[in-house]
Amino acid sequence: MIDMKKTKIYVIALALLGVGVSSCRKEFNPKSYAPPLVINGFTSSSDIEKANLAAYYSFNGNLTDSVSGTAGEATGTSFTKGEVGQGLQGALNGYVLADPGPKVKALNSFTISEWVNTPPPSTGIIGIFSLARTDQFWGNIEIFIENGSDNTNGKVRVHIDKGGSDYTYAVDGVLNLFNVWKNITVTYDSVTGACALYVNGSKVNTGTAGNLKGDLNFTNIGKLVFGTVQFNTDPSQTSATGKQDWASYLTGQMDEVRIYDKVLSDNEIGALVALQGRGK
Repeated sequence: MIDMKKTKIYVIALALLGVGVSSCRKEFNPKSYAPPLVINGFTSSSDIEKANLAAYYSFNGNLTDSVSGTAGEATGTSFTKGEVGQGLQGALNGYVLADPGPKVKALNSFTISEWVNTPPPSTGIIGIFSLARTDQFWGNIEIFIENGSDNTNGKVRVHIDKGGSDYTYAVDGVLNLFNVWKNITVTYDSVTGACALYVNGSKVNTGTAGNLKGDLNFTNIGKLVFGTVQFNTDPSQTSATGKQDWASYLTGQMDEVRIYDKVLSDNEIGALVALQGRGK
């Protein structure tokens, strides 16, 4: 005779086992078995020369430098989808001001890396980074996209101050710079005087800023400016001049600004950009 009670228990046990197996199958994640992504020896952008990271603005819903802990102040900007998480949304007459940390103030050799998604300049130069100097026309460091740039001839300008003298590193002919996320990285080597421009992790130019060479020893250091040049804020960050009608603002987006107090290698810059592009 069939024991119906035992049969019911057996059927229920099988059903519960099936639910358990089904639940396990649903939770299985094949990515957990995949080896970690390694690019040029790195698995995360935060692992690249972390001891030499002077400032880092992720713009992931805040304006805080994660190195110094100081927060910036927005004028007319907001947050939007960035290259990694959220990013900074620029605007006409919009910019961010921030107090530079001690490592930024002491820069000599440097690497400045940032992601930008912008239309070409139509109403004036587009300032993307400035370490202001409060008594000179240009900042201690000023990086902007020059008027007349388009996707066949992007023009990147870098002004560097040393002892009150302004030196310019100019690069023309940068292709496909606009209306898509691009990483722009600039380096300066105080030992050799060499400057370099990288776009999306690839070196597109090497040169010099005139005869600039040696430690920079910045003076009259002002704010960090994101989204315009130092004299186009209100009020101007320098006593030397006010707004110029040939200068404008970043109306696109900016993300992942990193400043290092050394020159990163080609492999390190390539890894930084590739890992950031994968959200690492």
